[in-house]
Amino acid sequence: MAAIHVNDLGMTFRAPLREEGLRAAANSLFKREHRQIEAVRQVSFDLDPGEVVGFLGPNGAGKTTTLKILSGILQPSRGDVRVLAHVPWRRERAFLRQIAMVRGSRPIGGPGELTVLDSLRFQKVIYEVSDNAFANALAELRRMLDLDPILNRQVRALSLGERMRAGLAMSLVYRPRVLFLDEPTLGLDVSAVGAMRRFIARYARESGATILLTSHYMADVESLCQRILLIDKGSLRYDGPLARLSASLTPFKVLNVEVTVGTGPVWEEFGEVTEASADRATLRVHRDRAPAATARLLAELPVTDLSVGDPPLESVIDRVYREGVA
Repeated sequence: MAAIHVNDLGMTFRAPLREEGLRAAANSLFKREHRQIEAVRQVSFDLDPGEVVGFLGPNGAGKTTTLKILSGILQPSRGDVRVLAHVPWRRERAFLRQIAMVRGSRPIGGPGELTVLDSLRFQKVIYEVSDNAFANALAELRRMLDLDPILNRQVRALSLGERMRAGLAMSLVYRPRVLFLDEPTLGLDVSAVGAMRRFIARYARESGATILLTSHYMADVESLCQRILLIDKGSLRYDGPLARLSASLTPFKVLNVEVTVGTGPVWEEFGEVTEASADRATLRVHRDRAPAATARLLAELPVTDLSVGDPPLESVIDRVYREGVA
């Protein structure tokens, strides 16, 4: 059975509408006009237990609305949704004890006067975690999230990176089976981002939890997810392996070549030049011809460095938004 089942999901909001000016503002007090905004339309997908899936889309595409529906915050206008066999918006106790949602914009809630340890103990009471299970979870989270330096500090005194670690610990202390992560590395520095990615990957591997991740940082997706869902203007545009999307939309490889100074090769002879100088160049070569082009470069030029790779994921995703997926 799928951990998350979504079929024909739709969400329509009713938004007020009025013209500019004081007269229009006064008239709106007595007679309001509205318009229907379709935030999500005909979205369907299934996530298996243990999957880590990237959920991508531009701002306003419907990502956060979908996450709020899956976590039970919103009730959709239509569609069939099951998370761990529960209807999320019924907010059943058995459901809430098995899911968690962590938002990078608001990583931790609750009274700011409490210490991190007191906040974790508060979660223990709310979710009825046994003493033994809490002790084991706390020991694991202290090790995986490096919590010891912040356990006895007040929540309001934490930095953004520390609040993110504390928020994750509060969400995971009761060992949820489904985890929704909305921009988990938002605003973090390079070291904190790396630590967060390593933690998410390790938690998914060791706990077997199903994770749905949204992020505008493509490196988060590349390092954590093999499958992605692309949503744009409320509709699902792609559902499948990240590698297949890149291969289907970008039928070329990127070759970065560096040669001995003073060689002065004619780079156009080896591929489409996107950037070049006297001793280095970036070339675009069709995937089928990349092995031959690489062999020719090594045979004909004094190559000091050569790398072959796919185009940046950002360019692939941008092309999906502009052109769609066949």
